[in-house]
Amino acid sequence: MTPENSPSPGAVDAAALGLIPAPRTLTAAAAGPYPLGYRTPLTAGPGTEGVARWLRATLGPPTGLPLPEGDGSGTSAGDGSGRGSTGQGIVLELDESLAPEGYRLAVEANAVRITGGTAAGVFRGAQTLRQLLGPDAFRRAPLAPGRTWEVPPVVVADEPRFGWRGMMLDVCRHFLPKDDVLRYLDLLAAHKLNVFHFHLTDDQGWRIEIKRYPRLTEVGSWRSRTKYGHRASELWDETPHGGFYTQDDIREIVAYAAERHIRVVPEIDIPGHSQATITAYPELGNTDVIDTTTLSVWDNWGVSPNVLAPTDNTLRFFEGVLEEVLELFPAETSPFVHMGGDECPKDQWKESPLAQARIAELGVKDEDGLQSWFIRHFDAWLTARGRRLIGWDEILEGGLAEGAAVSSWRGYGGGIAAAEAGHDVVMCPEQQVYLDHRQDGGPDEPMPIGYVRTLEDVYRFEPVPPGLSEEAARHILGTQANVWTEVMQNRDRVDYQVFPRLAAFAEVAWSALPAPADRDFAAFDARMRAHYARLDALGVDYRPPGGPYPRQQRPGVLGFPREGEPPVV
Repeated sequence: MTPENSPSPGAVDAAALGLIPAPRTLTAAAAGPYPLGYRTPLTAGPGTEGVARWLRATLGPPTGLPLPEGDGSGTSAGDGSGRGSTGQGIVLELDESLAPEGYRLAVEANAVRITGGTAAGVFRGAQTLRQLLGPDAFRRAPLAPGRTWEVPPVVVADEPRFGWRGMMLDVCRHFLPKDDVLRYLDLLAAHKLNVFHFHLTDDQGWRIEIKRYPRLTEVGSWRSRTKYGHRASELWDETPHGGFYTQDDIREIVAYAAERHIRVVPEIDIPGHSQATITAYPELGNTDVIDTTTLSVWDNWGVSPNVLAPTDNTLRFFEGVLEEVLELFPAETSPFVHMGGDECPKDQWKESPLAQARIAELGVKDEDGLQSWFIRHFDAWLTARGRRLIGWDEILEGGLAEGAAVSSWRGYGGGIAAAEAGHDVVMCPEQQVYLDHRQDGGPDEPMPIGYVRTLEDVYRFEPVPPGLSEEAARHILGTQANVWTEVMQNRDRVDYQVFPRLAAFAEVAWSALPAPADRDFAAFDARMRAHYARLDALGVDYRPPGGPYPRQQRPGVLGFPREGEPPVV
């Protein structure tokens, strides 16, 4: 149940609290508000110690409160608030009767108690506590030392609708330094998202260190210049662009995500979107069609015609890549590995005697079957190592391996077909949740791409398409928003495109909302007023509700706007 439909009308001012995403129930507590003082303890029950470390490290800087450890039952010498000393303070504990990511936050006479089905559930409840303390709890230092902090008198009972609530970040078109990636993990966690899809390889750059193949980063991570705006733009940025994450950077990112109960899905894109790979190792391309030694890391946008050759050498090369990838992304954090499979032009294969011979040898029907052979090979390879392959919906073409999952990006259609065939699906249709698409139809939007998708449009997105059979609907793992960075040159531009729409998307993924037409956007928008203050405190350069600031505009840079309502396909 959403806060605006709370069973205690008038008892809780949901708009003032501004909880995002909306919890299932939000009611008034019998006791409270609960003051936090210098001696308020933080007690971690068994299995919640990691959440306690995060909460102490996160709330300590803005509040100035040390939150000392309790004695294991919530007991300390007292917090100076006049409350009793038994079971007091902030208490974290597990209750297996709750859903794995479900939680209950209750303000009691002597404690703020957060109970979760797992540590992940307790962590989601800790995020709610942070929101309840107000926007200043999102800062890095106290604004007024010695101020009083209070938890409002509420009881929150909550659990997510979907198990996969994600965001994909493309760091290939424009590289984001490691600290920016860590910051985005914090922003995902603050919105109760739990999957970070890390798009690491593409035509425009290879971003992950592979020690066996050093030229992937020595050569493949840098391009000499970059198209500025849409690919039809006549503008260029002549500054060389690039960068990559060392293996220790990746380990740090994965560990940081795990502390926030976020799974990381690495993407290694094959057999298309591979020009940077072929530039580094020309023998991987279709050498019987073009001179691959003349290629460079692509400086333009769109779909490169240069794809991997269907050879055993290519298979062995990427097995070597994946051996290192699996070591960097452990199974407990990254059960899925994304293998791309999208936008693979078949022209070079049609012209290649070697590719045609391979089609005949394999006995597949055509070039689509050849792509299916690529994907099936790595599906079996990953399955043998305890992982699952996921790919963009083009991997359905030519037949899909039994255990593979699908990211449905071209619309709902691929996801519907995959789910009806018994494959798991993540819904991320470009017409609805591609956050590189523009947020308004006005002339001030920077480098306008795609259809207009407003905050309200995203709020009315429904991941499960109508008419899907009950059995197929069970294969919808969840949903994610995708952030492609062709026209996002830096962190501020990413912020502008992602926020505030990610807040609406997070509510769609988490909350038990009614049908799209029945959703109370006005109530959500009212809660967003409090949430904007949190984003301000976090330094997020979001699009203001009234339109972009002058510094956020990019006048005169050609985009690719599409008019009208996006098709439902």
